[in-house]
Amino acid sequence: MPGRRWAAPVLLALSLPLLAPVSALTPPVAAATSSSGARAAEASPVPLEEINATTTQVAFGLRRPIAIAAPDDGTKRLFIAEKRGTVRVYHPDTGLGQTPIIDITASVDESGNERGLLGIALSPDFAESQDLYLAYTALPDGAVTLGRYRLDTGVLEPLLAQEHSENTNHNGGQITFGTDGNLYMSIGDGGGAGDPFDTGQRLDTLLGKILRVDVSRSCGNLAYCVPRDNPFVGVAGAREEIWMYGGRNPWRFSVDPANGSMWIGDVGQGRWEEINHLKTGRQAGANLGWSCYEGLEVFDQAQCRSDATYTKPVFTYSPHTFGCAVIGGQVYRGAEFAHLVGGTYIATDYCYSTVWALRENGSGGYSQAEIGQTPTQVTAFGATPEGELYVVNDLPGGLHRISFQHEKPTCRIAYKTQVWGGGMTVDLTITNTGTAPIDGWTLRFPLARGQSVISDWNTDLTQSGDMITAVNASHNGSIAPGRSVTMGYLAGHTGDASLPSRISLNRDACAVAR
Repeated sequence: MPGRRWAAPVLLALSLPLLAPVSALTPPVAAATSSSGARAAEASPVPLEEINATTTQVAFGLRRPIAIAAPDDGTKRLFIAEKRGTVRVYHPDTGLGQTPIIDITASVDESGNERGLLGIALSPDFAESQDLYLAYTALPDGAVTLGRYRLDTGVLEPLLAQEHSENTNHNGGQITFGTDGNLYMSIGDGGGAGDPFDTGQRLDTLLGKILRVDVSRSCGNLAYCVPRDNPFVGVAGAREEIWMYGGRNPWRFSVDPANGSMWIGDVGQGRWEEINHLKTGRQAGANLGWSCYEGLEVFDQAQCRSDATYTKPVFTYSPHTFGCAVIGGQVYRGAEFAHLVGGTYIATDYCYSTVWALRENGSGGYSQAEIGQTPTQVTAFGATPEGELYVVNDLPGGLHRISFQHEKPTCRIAYKTQVWGGGMTVDLTITNTGTAPIDGWTLRFPLARGQSVISDWNTDLTQSGDMITAVNASHNGSIAPGRSVTMGYLAGHTGDASLPSRISLNRDACAVAR
């Protein structure tokens, strides 16, 4: 697209949809709280496809849990926010407390599926001050609000509010502190389909943004201060609280405690879910693209500017994976599983429950794999001060601890390909590397941008968007241990003839021989 620039040249082989079915900078923020064990965790050499993520439910009976916070005060507690406006305490020795430690239901507008209490963050000096911060949609009109809650007095003090009355969805509401002492908060684009108010690219509103404010003091008429090195301070017509813009509903983001980089899961319109990774020095003033872009694809040309620099997502997937909303997670910086997933970003999807693992590959890109499944309808990740990961799920309402194991894949894929002009053939050899026979198989993998399958052999193959689903033919459905079968396809391409970046067999990640 002439005249349009992307920032941060990092790409995955995941890419744009295939339409036809087939036969300006400031020092960046670092994370708030991390342990020495978390800082020590380095990226593991274990291939992602050899890692299996599992969850263990440790608490039951939560009512639509929406966020997790962990005080670094030696108590081992987890604070779990519930959509209705309550916060309950979990302790690994005594379980889930029945009486909420916080109840702001009288202030929370819970109408609509996406309104309610949205986020929780503990003040960096929480152990002494007992101050924490809550993001919620406030009565009477659903304004997205940041408030300070004093645990010792039970007083809620609203600090910042953004009008959000037209629609009940796309509220954002993730909040977290950086080690710079500032608080970061996401707000969605105002809801409705297609960014109806064009807020993503506007700087005169807090909708569709990630904010950065100093809540440790007040300035003038504000109950907070705007850091003077925020990117739009002094810019005519711009809200100075803005740290990044161009978000649709970036309602789950996190900061890597080891290096200060920010990972943002931005829920898509319907074609692409995306994850952005912004390293230090690239965060302030970053434009995430919405609603010019959805994922890597132009969504609304009228919102695109030739003088704008857009930040490319490092990972996209389409709802054709059966997903519906990306749930941005965290980089694992704990000690227990550092040998497997240290430095690896873990995320999931609200509907499909796939555990996505992303890791920088050392050459400007990212390794990626599906490494397991979470419980259904996960809404948020959280980490203990030591860096161990938990998730909460919406319905039926539980808290789950995440564990990781080293397991060799039970399948291996080898490619043989021929490429010419605008076409390519790909033959895949599928080998059962496990100890049990495979009786019926389904392969799933994404195609690169501009590839479209024309025909196939030894399989019943369909293409939906960028995703391929290949089911065994009648004669090759059984694969004994150590044995192989073959399948293949003929595809057209528009210049990118790269092979699938990940592939799963019956939802288990396969090792891929390049």
